[in-house]
Amino acid sequence: MNYRRYTRNPLPGVTGRRWPEKTVDKAPIWCSVDLRDGNQALMEPMVVEEKVEFFQMLVKLGFKDIEVGFPSSSQIEFDFVRQLVDRKLIPDGVRIQVAVQCRPEFIDRTLESIEGVQNAIVHIYANTSKLQREVVYHLSKDEIRDMAVKAALQVKEFAESFPGKITLEYSPESFTETEPEYALEVCNAVIDAWKPDRKNPMIINLPATVENNTPNVFADRIEWMSDRLNSRSAVILSIHPHNDRGTAVAASELALLAGAQRIEGTLFGNGERTGNVDLLTIAYNMFAEGVDPCLAIDDIVSIRKTYEGLCKMSVHDRHPYAGDLVFTAFSGGHQDAINKGLKALVESGDPIWHVPYLPIDPADIGRIYEPIVRINSQSGKGGVAFIMETYHGFRLPKGMRKEFSDIIQRVTEAEGEAEPDRIMWEFKQNYIDMKEPYHFRLAKMEDIPAAAVDNYHTLAEITYTDHGEEKTFSSKGNGPIDAVQAGLQKELGRKLRILDYSEHALGEGSNAQAAAYIHLMDAESGLITYGVGVSSSTTRASIRAIFSALNRMERMKNTEEE
Repeated sequence: MNYRRYTRNPLPGVTGRRWPEKTVDKAPIWCSVDLRDGNQALMEPMVVEEKVEFFQMLVKLGFKDIEVGFPSSSQIEFDFVRQLVDRKLIPDGVRIQVAVQCRPEFIDRTLESIEGVQNAIVHIYANTSKLQREVVYHLSKDEIRDMAVKAALQVKEFAESFPGKITLEYSPESFTETEPEYALEVCNAVIDAWKPDRKNPMIINLPATVENNTPNVFADRIEWMSDRLNSRSAVILSIHPHNDRGTAVAASELALLAGAQRIEGTLFGNGERTGNVDLLTIAYNMFAEGVDPCLAIDDIVSIRKTYEGLCKMSVHDRHPYAGDLVFTAFSGGHQDAINKGLKALVESGDPIWHVPYLPIDPADIGRIYEPIVRINSQSGKGGVAFIMETYHGFRLPKGMRKEFSDIIQRVTEAEGEAEPDRIMWEFKQNYIDMKEPYHFRLAKMEDIPAAAVDNYHTLAEITYTDHGEEKTFSSKGNGPIDAVQAGLQKELGRKLRILDYSEHALGEGSNAQAAAYIHLMDAESGLITYGVGVSSSTTRASIRAIFSALNRMERMKNTEEE
């Protein structure tokens, strides 16, 4: 790792920077370069009809500036632009953008491609970095500057007789590797040649063609340029960040603070090398802070599906907002916090979204709650309880959550992730369908006058099977549960204590069933467990829960003996 081979790129001498004190309170002008920068980076570039479909998706999402290609580079690129024009696919209010190097013959071909367009951006660029000037082009600073100015004048001459509107955009390619003073010199020379005004502004686009500084340095350079550009009020300052350092989103957000008014990027960050900046992530970040992104991006699932189909690329499972797992919590602590947060939000009635670990409501961008909590060997009791309530309606008592999550953990350690249906199957096997060796059959309850001595109010007559043999007992208690407990103690010769009891409705309406939970202890053996019963009658549900717990104790006792 010979780090001494590398050095920082040119830095502006900035003092008194203002951008750290600012906040982003409105959306920038968004420009999608998916059809140019993104398309050229695909292993299998899109054909014309695929590009048309992608263009129409971008329009639907609300993009007003769309770079559609490099018409001077190939006949395919040229034909696509003509398809958009001839088929009248460009809506009012949408500007198509065409990119071209600052070379006269390429500019002529590019201008030919936009004949008939009502509103177009002609994006001229020249590489200004010292490395490219000396190694690739073998041109001096003056030659590069003059080339950019001549290109601007060539477009200006064409625009004067063009029936539609042409906006000029100039990019000093490899801006972040260019000496700041020279980048400013070239940009100002182009501005002076074009002579924009407030009614007809031009675009100065500052690309991080290769991201090679930290985001704060990029912001410094943007603010430095913004303060020094000629005719600043007639210039829309644009940025075009790439993601070589993995910080393009951060660099863009800081650049907005520093004076950038427009961002060029792609959906999901596709582009050369590590890609362009992901415009969707920036937009959703704004949304998460209560800022209107001014894009119709409330269905990320549909956007992703179209993108993957046309680009033949997959969005990563952990990609912000769009990935399959980004609203998923495996950690038990996270799962418990999500569960409690969602409940608290409903109970409070607060219109502002505040849920731990979920920066936004997934439903707001077309996601669903199903994948939020998934259960594996690292999950805890909170996650299992969340699944049982959210998917199946069972609100497990707090003390029962650990008991049942231990059962699920053994499953996940053996099988891997447990889906909600698998968890419910285990719940039934271990609680609801736990009917052997003691199987409750019938119950008859009778209210009786309380005697002065025993104060009992209920007489219970219970029919059940004991290892297949039908039996019946009668017993009194101060309620159905107390009466059944007393009878089972006498029948089985066990010292049973009910530590806790709870119940709730499963569903709503007159046909809703009841779920009952009994926390039962055998005082002699020390065994403690929960039982669960379900019935349309709360009394029968509670009796079934007692028998469920009793049978679980038998299983626990047999397991210990083995």
